[in-house]
Amino acid sequence: MQRFILGKKNLIALVSAILIVAAFAAKLIFHQEGAAVWLLAIASVLGLIPIALQAYQALRVKVVSIDVLVTIAVIGAFAIQNFEESAIVTFLFLFGAYLEQRTLNKTRRAIKELTEMAPESALKQNESGEFAEVEVDEVDVGDVLLVKTGAKVPVDGTVLSGEGYINEASITGESVPVSKEEGAGVYAGTILENGTLQIVADRVGEDTTFGRIIELVEEAQDSKSEAERFIDRFAKYYTPAVLLLAIIVWFVSRNIELAITILVLGCPGALVIGVPVSNVAGIGNGARHGVLLKGSEVITDFSRVDTLVFDKTGTLTVGNPEVADLKRYDDNETALAYLASVEGESDHPLAKAVAAHIGETTIYPVLKTDVIKGGGIIADVDGHRVAVGNVALMRREHVDLEQAEPDIARFEANGNSLVLMSVDSKLTVLMGIRDRIRPGVREDLQRIKRLGVKNLVVLSGDNQGTVDLVARELGLTEAHGHMLPEHKSHYIEALKEKGHIVAFVGDGVNDSPSLALAQIGIAMGSGTDVAIETSDVVLMNSDFSRLPHALGLTKATARNMRQNIIIAVGVVIVLLLSVFFSDWMNMSIGMLVHEGSILVVILNGMRLLRYKLRR
Repeated sequence: MQRFILGKKNLIALVSAILIVAAFAAKLIFHQEGAAVWLLAIASVLGLIPIALQAYQALRVKVVSIDVLVTIAVIGAFAIQNFEESAIVTFLFLFGAYLEQRTLNKTRRAIKELTEMAPESALKQNESGEFAEVEVDEVDVGDVLLVKTGAKVPVDGTVLSGEGYINEASITGESVPVSKEEGAGVYAGTILENGTLQIVADRVGEDTTFGRIIELVEEAQDSKSEAERFIDRFAKYYTPAVLLLAIIVWFVSRNIELAITILVLGCPGALVIGVPVSNVAGIGNGARHGVLLKGSEVITDFSRVDTLVFDKTGTLTVGNPEVADLKRYDDNETALAYLASVEGESDHPLAKAVAAHIGETTIYPVLKTDVIKGGGIIADVDGHRVAVGNVALMRREHVDLEQAEPDIARFEANGNSLVLMSVDSKLTVLMGIRDRIRPGVREDLQRIKRLGVKNLVVLSGDNQGTVDLVARELGLTEAHGHMLPEHKSHYIEALKEKGHIVAFVGDGVNDSPSLALAQIGIAMGSGTDVAIETSDVVLMNSDFSRLPHALGLTKATARNMRQNIIIAVGVVIVLLLSVFFSDWMNMSIGMLVHEGSILVVILNGMRLLRYKLRR
């Protein structure tokens, strides 16, 4: 019965409005005072029923809610036969609740749009080789699926055959279609705009990137910031305090109407709802623009960041280095073959660049491989001791670098990362490898500075010359090379001890310790598992241009929260002062202003849904 009544709150509000209008018509037009009183009394009782039920449910869990205050106030007004105000107060409260729910639903629309993008079916290849439509829950890893033009990709997978253009807006926030062909990765929830693809399922269901995005955003919406937790605690004690104040006023003044008015005016509705609606709208905006903000706490901390620390490779640069300079120190034709053989054992970006530059060559068996942390690789190749790595590794191997020192200095001055190879402790090859800076990064960093970030720091395992060149080109405040993961962690610890609020931006794989240690970890991740799990913020599709938007959004959200708190507290103070120092304030006006303040903070929060960082 309770559920039925509460489900009909909007209908009850409508009937109450009709009764109130009819009452005023009977009084003012037909001069039927008795009929007007009865109509207002019925409207009061009818409107009070759902409010009283909610108050009862709150009291059962020992919470003095807003509904309790309104119920007591309406019963008091009814008892002193002030039916006009009791009817208007109940109607305004119910109508306000309707408007609140309607506007709050708009703030959650961004998340609803995400969930509606989730695929429901898939064309799965059966044993006979035919494709049949099945529920997406029936797809397993390894299944072969067919995706036609206009269809949603049902799983994360890899293209087996075909080609086409996919709209990845649900993952990256970018609506420009992306070309896909054999070997390319595709994401669940994206839309094939033209072409036909056969894909093999790599991740299904909640394990897909899209499933994780929805899960993370929903968890973020449910999380509470420090401000929200404070307001919850405040409301827990504030509401009973208002009730106590009303009792004291009645006891001292013997004015029951004044006491009842205080109960209505003291309701903290706008204060309770103002901060959550800002957070929900901010998180929703981020989700629509390829930025995952993992919780309300993240928004508060990120908005106060004064130092951004960047990994270089894959963050400030494209992450696809190429050999730019090469110097050989002997005529041994097998030297490059040895180098390609050793680098084939590594998946490091520099190793891949070396292998790509050498191309097809003889590959020798590599034995007794020893990976030197932060140095390189030592191995036995074709009966020789081969070392491939940086200058520190060569010195460890007692390789004479005197002849190569001018070349090393020149290569570093050109912004190269160095790869040296020695065979039996004799230097044979020096390579200079450069990585291109991401397009538009300099402009994005300028926007970040304008948002109030004072320190922009790059930490990299590359040589100092390369890192300095990148820092000069991008206008960074500090640059530190030869940094191993533990060195980066120590550096971030030192910044935090100095009182800085630090955000670290990395690829979410090699820099996991730094991502976890900084107050805010930001992953350039294309939705990878490690990026999503380790960081506080994920920039989908490794799009650096999302970073200024993310920072600007969190600052706007934090500012919006403060505005809502000021509006809510200010309205309550003005209303309570008006009770004691004016003659015009009454229950009806108070309730109207109270509900109006709730709508104002909701609409103010909803502005965040349209937030875009000005260029």
